[in-house]
Amino acid sequence: MSSNIPRITIVGAGAAGCFCAAQLKSGLPGADIRIIEAGRRPLAKLSITGGGRCNISNDFSTVHSLAEVYPRGANLMKRALKEFPVQATLDWFGKRGVLFRTENEGRIFPASDDAMQIVNTLLSAVEGVSITTGQRVDRLSDSDIHVITCGGGRGTEILKNLPVKIETPVPSLFSFNISDSPSGGRAAITALSGLCCKAALFIPGTGLRSEGDLLITDWGFSGPAALKLSSYAARYLAGLSYRSPIVVRWTLLNENELRSELDRIRRDNPRKMLRSVGPEGLPARLWDYLLNRSGLEGTRPYSELGQKGLGRLVQTLMVDTYQISGKNRFRDEFVTCGGVSLSSLNINTLECKEHPGLYFAGEILDVDAITGGFNLQAAWSTAAIVSKSIISKYGT
Repeated sequence: MSSNIPRITIVGAGAAGCFCAAQLKSGLPGADIRIIEAGRRPLAKLSITGGGRCNISNDFSTVHSLAEVYPRGANLMKRALKEFPVQATLDWFGKRGVLFRTENEGRIFPASDDAMQIVNTLLSAVEGVSITTGQRVDRLSDSDIHVITCGGGRGTEILKNLPVKIETPVPSLFSFNISDSPSGGRAAITALSGLCCKAALFIPGTGLRSEGDLLITDWGFSGPAALKLSSYAARYLAGLSYRSPIVVRWTLLNENELRSELDRIRRDNPRKMLRSVGPEGLPARLWDYLLNRSGLEGTRPYSELGQKGLGRLVQTLMVDTYQISGKNRFRDEFVTCGGVSLSSLNINTLECKEHPGLYFAGEILDVDAITGGFNLQAAWSTAAIVSKSIISKYGT
């Protein structure tokens, strides 16, 4: 059978590339499959994902719509998850001895908390497949089947002379550098580095928003709330060279609820200092900072907080505006927005419409997600679609 199958060359030894190779090896025994990787070792990025624990997927239990977690590619992922759902991922790794546990927000990790268990499972599954590292692919052979899986701008360079539409790759999943110089005795927000709280973030005039845990760093804002917003706003912020106002809402209460809460605190604590009692969920240091930002002395008693002062507090808590002055990569878990446009592909097979034998999976696609295991699930599911298509075409 293998003599009738063109050689299959997979470009990129990441999660999608190795998973695709494993499926092809199983479904087309004896086929000539090789993987070419520009980096020094296969699955290097997978080994550090999830802080070295590997957030392999998500159970989607807290997801209301796929567009919420896949800002680009939600329609493809709807089909991909039907073709190769989360349970199929867990079953595939489970048959190879990997146990799992689910954590908050549906994030799925190996029970070992060790990304290398996933790496080694994949490497074992592709044993016998030729893997060449430290080599770039400059052009594609007409005699091979090619599966392109590498991410960023690297993969799109190979395609520059082919009839494939490319959405310009730009960074996604990054934290924000915040320009906030101290003035008038007020400390900069970065003085609260290390502090974390629930908050909502907005880019004014766009409708782009996120909410979740916001981590204040010595350069600005990070944590899930910031990373989500960076994903939703990837193209918008790239167009502004990462210079934009950003609004923080330091409470998930609406304005009326917040006013009622502050009124209650004022009534119940007339003799206490403003800084000593704040809304539930706000760390004391942050509350002190927000009082100062509102022009209120934290040592004043609540009995002296009038309607004007209360109004200033509400304004600060609801619409606290800062300036994004740049971006920071999120550890080494770099994700790009952009890549091969889905309009160039047969959505059922992920084969190029105008170049038969050329397939795409994983990061090269214009599909990306927020944090939480969704990007890796996209890698597993799209790789499964490609391998199934090739096996169906050349298998017996």
